Amino acid sequence: MQCVRVENFWNKLQLTSKSTTGTSRRQKDLDAASAAGEEEPMETFSVEKVLDKRIKNGKVEYLLKWKGYSNEDNTWEPMENLDCPDLISAFEKKLEKDGKKGKKNPSSSTEDKKPPKKKHLAEEDNKPRGFDRALEPEKIIGATDSSGELMFLMKWKGTDEADLVPARQANVRCPQIVIQFYEERLTWHTSTHDDDGSGVKEAQAD
Repeated sequence: MQCVRVENFWNKLQLTSKSTTGTSRRQKDLDAASAAGEEEPMETFSVEKVLDKRIKNGKVEYLLKWKGYSNEDNTWEPMENLDCPDLISAFEKKLEKDGKKGKKNPSSSTEDKKPPKKKHLAEEDNKPRGFDRALEPEKIIGATDSSGELMFLMKWKGTDEADLVPARQANVRCPQIVIQFYEERLTWHTSTHDDDGSGVKEAQAD
């Protein structure tokens, strides 16, 4: 029989029992034994189950469910007072198993999230760009040669998404849009010739 022996249990109960409303059944049993003149009652109680574990004042304590009593009578008891090694061993194994399970789940969850991210990046890399999108160019909204090659930032009809295209491709695929881009950036200046006084306009790019 799995049990715990507690000497002078009335004093220990007041120190280790959980706070409850009113008087519990076990407290009534102990009061009755004390009223009968048993100043040092010796009782043997059976442990039904170990529910929890804690360390208090440097000592290991277990929360016990007592056989024949309700949860109101559950108490924290020091390990040295207990004589139920099988129940404690089963509780410790369950505690260890739950701990490992808790550690495993976050890592597996993280691993599950990695493949979609890689897949998303792969889809972005394989997405058509420039003239490969088979869209009709609307206008050139900028230009850059930071990559060593002149590139136009092309706005496409039917979408707000613009992307860079090589100028050499734009010159062939949409020459009128390229000419319009340059014309919008030309500044006209008037110069006067001394011999006939006629004015000639000269174009300069901004």
